[in-house]
Amino acid sequence: MPTSTLERDSGLLWHPYGPLDAGAHFSVTGADGPYVEMRDASGSTHRLLDGMSSWWSVVHGYQHPVMDAALTTQIGSFSHVMFGGLTHEPAVELAERLVAVTPDGLDHVFLADSGSVSVEVALKLAIQYQLARGRDRRRFLALEGAYHGDTTGAMSVCDPVGGMHNDFAGLLATQLFLPRPPLPEASAAEVHEWLVKAENLVDAHGAEIAGIIVEPLFQGAGGMRPYHPAALQSLRRLATEIDAVLIADEIATGFGRTGSDFACRAAGITPDVMCLGKALTGGYLTLAALLCSGTVADVITTSSHRALMHGPTFMANPLACAAANASVGLLIDDETSGWEPAIGRISQALETGLAPARRLDHVIEARVTGGIGVVELDRPVDVALTTRIASEHGVWLRPFRQHIYTMPPYISTPAVVDTITKAIVAAAAAHGDGCEFEVAS
Repeated sequence: MPTSTLERDSGLLWHPYGPLDAGAHFSVTGADGPYVEMRDASGSTHRLLDGMSSWWSVVHGYQHPVMDAALTTQIGSFSHVMFGGLTHEPAVELAERLVAVTPDGLDHVFLADSGSVSVEVALKLAIQYQLARGRDRRRFLALEGAYHGDTTGAMSVCDPVGGMHNDFAGLLATQLFLPRPPLPEASAAEVHEWLVKAENLVDAHGAEIAGIIVEPLFQGAGGMRPYHPAALQSLRRLATEIDAVLIADEIATGFGRTGSDFACRAAGITPDVMCLGKALTGGYLTLAALLCSGTVADVITTSSHRALMHGPTFMANPLACAAANASVGLLIDDETSGWEPAIGRISQALETGLAPARRLDHVIEARVTGGIGVVELDRPVDVALTTRIASEHGVWLRPFRQHIYTMPPYISTPAVVDTITKAIVAAAAAHGDGCEFEVAS
């Protein structure tokens, strides 16, 4: 009879992209600051630094007093209310804040339950926009290597070959894909070649394209890969030329993670639609936001429906909005853990700490983009081996494919980042020739 949490979990609960009987590496018993308290299968306890920020979201660390206080206050008022026909102060305050901090021209807000759902709403909005213009356009232009979420519409604009959704090809709409954009250090000739491909694809299919969707300047789950700003700028231009809706999925990149408050701003462009999530609530509750331009909103408002056709039960949940208001306040206003001082501090420490990985023969690249550090191997990562070595160094990591990576919480000190990077370099070194390991998904 299983008794521990880990034993009771195995075979009962599915975990993300994991077999039912695989269970989990650790059970979590507590968390504070950048640390997570864990218990392994032997019953031993570990206090590990969260090198993943719980998948980009817990940017302020665990049990942050400002975040805790915001939620406690909101619970004392009301925790949830439907948003159909009603409104409330946390939602209005959040929308006002987001309009104020995002690039000029994004003046209207839809609050969704999750990042994937915000992408679904963005796709629907683009189709509605085209219908309201008298055009039946239902296809989207996306990038190879893209990842935009796990719901049906979002899956259709993820990489159709190298992504995680190949099994559902018959279910998904067939979209248009451009090759991965050139890297930031690409030559002018490489950039020009990619731009010509983009122009040719748009010339051939412009009358079908409702929108263009991208992760601006950095592709996350599709390969942890930065790309050249000229590619994003050209997609902005092409979207304008064919009157397609440019959708920027800043769910992972938003609020400073790539070294600018929003990657679109770093490229000098404003999308028609921007999706935000992850850091939005500091990882306390699930919530995402879609912002759109006045032009797009005006077209929707003058359509036959006059409405954006989506309305989830937990839309604009007051607790999530309260968490988001507190989180955005910390990200923008806090002199220590705000995105700007934090990313400067973290980026410098990542550069220093990951440098030794570049001397390993089986490392293709060790790169830093803002507050993201990535070591790419020339072979698949052994997840179990990496987890063991990282935990022995006091760190929790979750690698995938050929990548061992981190995006530390914004409260991380240089010493915390140093510990994380030492764990990454040690795990990467253990994958060298002569080291036997099992490949895990």
